[in-house]
Amino acid sequence: MCAAKEGRWGRRRRSLLLCCVLVAAWEAAWGQLRYSVPEELPKGSFVGDVAKDLALELAALRVHGARVVSQVRRQYFALHASSGHLVTAERIDREQLCRLLGKCVLRCELIVEGEMKVYAIEVEITDINDNTPRWGERETEVIMNEMTAPGTRFPLPEAQDCDVGSNSLQSYALSGDEHFSLSVQEGADGEKRPELVLAKALDREEAAFHELLLTASDGGEPALTGTARIRVAVLDANDNAPAFSQAVYSVRVPEDVPVGSTLLSVTATDPDDGTNGDVKYSFKKGINLLADIFQAEPDTGAIRLLRNLDFEEGDTYEIIVQAQDGGGLLDTAKVSISVTDVNDNAPEISVRSALSEISEDAAPGTVVALVHVQDRDSGGNGEVRCSLGEGVPFRLERALDDYYSVVTARELDREQASEYNVTVRAADGGSPALRSSAVLALRVLDVNDNAPVFAEARYSARLPENNAEGALVLTVRASDADWGQNARVRYRLREGRLRGAPLSSYVSVQAETGALYALRSFDYEEVRELELWVRAEDGGAPPLSSNVSVRLLIADENDNAPQVLYPPAPGSGLGSGSGSDLGSGSVWAGVELAPRSAEPGALVAKVVAVDADA
Repeated sequence: MCAAKEGRWGRRRRSLLLCCVLVAAWEAAWGQLRYSVPEELPKGSFVGDVAKDLALELAALRVHGARVVSQVRRQYFALHASSGHLVTAERIDREQLCRLLGKCVLRCELIVEGEMKVYAIEVEITDINDNTPRWGERETEVIMNEMTAPGTRFPLPEAQDCDVGSNSLQSYALSGDEHFSLSVQEGADGEKRPELVLAKALDREEAAFHELLLTASDGGEPALTGTARIRVAVLDANDNAPAFSQAVYSVRVPEDVPVGSTLLSVTATDPDDGTNGDVKYSFKKGINLLADIFQAEPDTGAIRLLRNLDFEEGDTYEIIVQAQDGGGLLDTAKVSISVTDVNDNAPEISVRSALSEISEDAAPGTVVALVHVQDRDSGGNGEVRCSLGEGVPFRLERALDDYYSVVTARELDREQASEYNVTVRAADGGSPALRSSAVLALRVLDVNDNAPVFAEARYSARLPENNAEGALVLTVRASDADWGQNARVRYRLREGRLRGAPLSSYVSVQAETGALYALRSFDYEEVRELELWVRAEDGGAPPLSSNVSVRLLIADENDNAPQVLYPPAPGSGLGSGSGSDLGSGSVWAGVELAPRSAEPGALVAKVVAVDADA
């Protein structure tokens, strides 16, 4: 990691950065914001007014809540709910985050919980001149033969400046000896490569060593500089430098190539004899950011892999390899390693926001979850198809880029299903495809949409007359498919009258059980049947109810003796209408006259009697 975070820049940079937070042009189209801030801002520094730029109400943010999420483990930004400002969550070092990238952009998303909305945010981290040009080794030795012709060039180690743009390395300067001058070559990639040029013939007997000072400067204001000592050792004649078989070596390897594999081999030849023709291979000296990934075998020129490759971290690597003989002459070649993608990453499903319960009367299209899906592979391997498990009343809708909303596809019915485990599935386009899934647990809340239903369409019962007051007549039962208070059933009589008196004076119904009780002793000779209605009502708001017909038949008992209407009882006047009671062993006593000549079977008298019972 690049150093020189504090120094002569320290106090001045802090004062400048606090007043130079550059908020770049933001774009709210398609729900995306873009900001720009310099690196090394203190924690809590202002990045952008998200609430204003997205026209969000601060009161709604405080009530429902909002949060900032990103795909990386560390969260570099946070949201102040009280102000709606996006601020830094920690000090950000651009060189640490984007050391191989020209443009450093951090991406995150703003989740607005109450609205179930997501907004993409891009923050570009701009460079400040906080890194001094430096070399991996502060002193470099260059070996030259005394027969080296003036004008010969020797590559020098390049300084590295982790800053970018004008703050990066801009120039080199050489001082110390008239025998040498400096030439700086600029490659096609804009990289400046210093070369030591022999300006005057060497004489080892005159000087066996030459001490030079190489200075590198960046373009900052003020400019930062670094120095390296160049020690030139003069040897006896070695008139042939190694020569590579080609200037550029290229190879394509899959990202899952095993560690320790030889990716390719470079070859250089030197026609000299002895140590002057003994070629050793190495990476060009300096700060080589790839030295922890690749290794050059000194004797064979084999380029080996030191650790696993990851296409998602880097798909192309370029290395400068040098071949040097025992006399100090060398040649360089470029090695280009292209990494091809392998489907080694399964889709990642993240539930960013989700409901745990929903009312059964929620309208179709209600959002129940916000899901983020991504695949770190590229091309077809990174194309993700999402789906939901079968047999659930939900569907997926694309919300923003890799975000999906899980919404209701139709009206829900708690009485059919009181809860759902919704499986979100994701499969990439690899062959074979990699898959992943996530389960959303959702409970359906009851709505009072079912009236009580009686167990029978109508009820009837027989009750013998002369019953005891409070006798149980029958029990009606009703059930309600709803839940909780909505399913609690209570019973009551519907108002009506019988023989001028309210029905409630004849019978009552127990509100909790539906049991009907007789409130009086019935007389069949007065009331032979009752027709009444019982209402069942649930505990919803408003309540739902249903009615059922109940028919109560009074059964006759032999509680009335027969009564003789004719002939009248002795002592009563004829035609008086009074009869004699023949019940309980009573007999009729009267006198009737019959002719002496009456034949057997002749009518003597006619008796008329009635009984009030049935």
